[in-house]
Amino acid sequence: MSKKCDAVLMVGFGGPTRAAEVRPFLDNVLRGRPVPRERYEEVVHHYEALGGKSPYNELTMRQAMLVRESLRAKNSEVPLAVGMRNWEPKVVDALRTLADRGAQRVLGFIMAAHRSEASWERYQATIEDARAALGDAAPAIEYPEPWHNHPLFIKATAARVRDAYARLDGAARPRARLIFTAHSIPIAMAESGPYVEQLTESARMVAAELGIGAWSLAYQSRSGSPRDRWLEPGIGDTIRNLDTDTAVVVPIGFICDHVEVLYDLDVEAAQIARDAGVRMERALTVGDHPAFIEMIASIVCAHVSS
Repeated sequence: MSKKCDAVLMVGFGGPTRAAEVRPFLDNVLRGRPVPRERYEEVVHHYEALGGKSPYNELTMRQAMLVRESLRAKNSEVPLAVGMRNWEPKVVDALRTLADRGAQRVLGFIMAAHRSEASWERYQATIEDARAALGDAAPAIEYPEPWHNHPLFIKATAARVRDAYARLDGAARPRARLIFTAHSIPIAMAESGPYVEQLTESARMVAAELGIGAWSLAYQSRSGSPRDRWLEPGIGDTIRNLDTDTAVVVPIGFICDHVEVLYDLDVEAAQIARDAGVRMERALTVGDHPAFIEMIASIVCAHVSS
């Protein structure tokens, strides 16, 4: 790093906060990309089934609040703003707020552990669009190194998995299959970046932390054209084909318990498990786990001015 940062921009996906926002939000997410209409309506139903909104913004704002508290405990009062790629508060508005406070070099912390075009480059493009909109007032942006293998991310995930295993009775725990999940993406996209490699490394490190030798990686939440090849196996097929009657499912590819976790796993995958006679326990995402918050704060401290 040639220069220290003087502010932090946490960048998330975003989500609708009330029923009237669901369709405009989805239209913004898709931005003209072809998704079958039946899939579109299916996702609308997911939001409706969960109260007509997403908890994403609320959960991300809580993460930001806890990071600020952690930074204050480290005697750091660095300005920190939150911007969403697909909804309010917009990235451009968050970056403008930091610029108005005098920020000249901002750490852009994208809230995704595993990098692909969809989870990394598109966010960087949104930030660059925001910088272009601000013109000469735009701060420079610096990004942290990958943190999918950060010891505190692994620690937080492993703690969530232990909690899930603890909900099983003693006889079931030894036969429970450990299944990590992440968002499926097109195979062409996966082949152009480190997404699968990083997911595999994270899962392997968490399993090692837990002393578990056998585990698998499955994908969920596919949303694209049925003609395209996407990462497999899906979580549904993985559950149906288990050679045991117990599973612990770990959404390692997600940072908080938003709709794609709450519906795709807690509703759809859970029903598949019941139909297959499988006892399924779903681990929480890292969310507001103290180790994960400490990880973000420690990364910030490594980048910002003292």
